[in-house]
Amino acid sequence: MRPKLEDLRIKMLEKCFDCFCQNGLENTSTRKLAEACGMTDGNIFHYFASKDEIIIKSTAHCMAKVEDDFMKQAPKDLADIDRFLEEVPYWTAEKHGKQYRFMYQVYASPRYRDYGKAFFQGVDLRYRKYAEQLSPKLGLSADLIQGMTYLFVRACVHYALFEGEDYLQLQLNAIRASLRGIFAESTKEE
Repeated sequence: MRPKLEDLRIKMLEKCFDCFCQNGLENTSTRKLAEACGMTDGNIFHYFASKDEIIIKSTAHCMAKVEDDFMKQAPKDLADIDRFLEEVPYWTAEKHGKQYRFMYQVYASPRYRDYGKAFFQGVDLRYRKYAEQLSPKLGLSADLIQGMTYLFVRACVHYALFEGEDYLQLQLNAIRASLRGIFAESTKEE
């Protein structure tokens, strides 16, 4: 595909995703998507084969961007972990709550479940990459960081979806206790 056309399609996917996030899956018509892109509803299908293609591609593309944005908040070193644990769940809910709600609406649907499986396989690979980048900064194994990332992201997403403060704090306390135990064990070994 020509670069300019691909750039236009990406911008359209992002506008469509924002429209879906505002209106939900059932309440977003082709007309609303086209209006969000500044075109007629017939013209949008010059760029995409179907509404399903828009749903699938916009969700995968935009949620990967959300993940990248999330990981830019990652702790820079051990001293930064407390900031990360304290700030990021609330930042996630404020900045990306609608996106997470829409993503789960899509990927929980039987119609799109296989696309969700494929997306989350990509998540596994991206989290591994993030963990390997953080490992030397934090002095922790990539396996441990990747596992902790899953726990932390789950807590953040749950908070973004439901604003359950008790659930969030229980998860964060479990992560903190785990880290304290790991660091206490590593100082014994030294």
